[in-house]
Amino acid sequence: MTEATTPSYEVLGAVPDLSKVMRTIVTGMAPVVGTTHVADNDPTSRLEVRGVTVDPADLAAYTSATGLRLGNELPPTYFFVVGFPLTMELMSRPDFPFAPVGAVHVANVIEQKRALRIDETFTVRTRGEDLRPHRKGLLIDIVTEVLTDGAEPVWTQTATMLSQGTSFAKGAPTAITTRGLDDARLLPKPEVPDHAANAQWTWTRDNVRAYVTASGDANPIHTSNLGAKAFGFPGVIAHGMFSAASVLQLLEGKLGGALRYSVEFHKPVVVPTRVAAWATAEGASTGLQLRSASKPEKLHLNAQVDYL
Repeated sequence: MTEATTPSYEVLGAVPDLSKVMRTIVTGMAPVVGTTHVADNDPTSRLEVRGVTVDPADLAAYTSATGLRLGNELPPTYFFVVGFPLTMELMSRPDFPFAPVGAVHVANVIEQKRALRIDETFTVRTRGEDLRPHRKGLLIDIVTEVLTDGAEPVWTQTATMLSQGTSFAKGAPTAITTRGLDDARLLPKPEVPDHAANAQWTWTRDNVRAYVTASGDANPIHTSNLGAKAFGFPGVIAHGMFSAASVLQLLEGKLGGALRYSVEFHKPVVVPTRVAAWATAEGASTGLQLRSASKPEKLHLNAQVDYL
């Protein structure tokens, strides 16, 4: 019997230039000459960059934008930003099953075996897997792994993306089309807390601009009211991973070890607005909620940190 081999990664010389990747994506939207994405299978592209280091100035911009602590240990969410250009490069490839423009980040899971440090050198690799149906379209997981000096990743992220209104291509294999319907929910539905919030913040366009600068993610839904309205939002919205990072302020000093951070994104945060955050500890887990401060029934984010 022949043993199955693990597909290899295409090794890139450096983390892609995000602005160039975004130009490629915009060009790919052009009629006739643009990129055709076919939802018939998981993408075959698997990308890797070696020798990745953290720029202290970039990290400082990120912690300033999110309110997290600046130190030698990286916040658990920081490598989302470092790996974001690689994610977008993956999504720009013709073998990715749907166009990246309009895709919605609906859930995210980060698992780290230990805190990553600013003075380390990393290998970052990304792949897409598990294309599957959702009641509003198709979901796919983008898995990003970070390695240091070993063969096993020390940090792994699974970002679940939704392409609304997309369906499987005609002729897609039965093994793909019969994957079960998924609602992209990771956690039990939370109740509105019956006690005061642990924190409240007023978020404005300035907060979003600071995160755009720190992350490089200048998607029009985060930079322009017209751009946001073109995708069905009433105005500029905050990045989901800005919210996911910001609520971790409630757990500062408890994030340096092995943990799993599971996040569901619910109602978008349209700025300016005031938000309220709750942290509820139970055993080795802490639940986190982000809601509208004036209408707490409006849930923006539901999350849980499990200490491993």
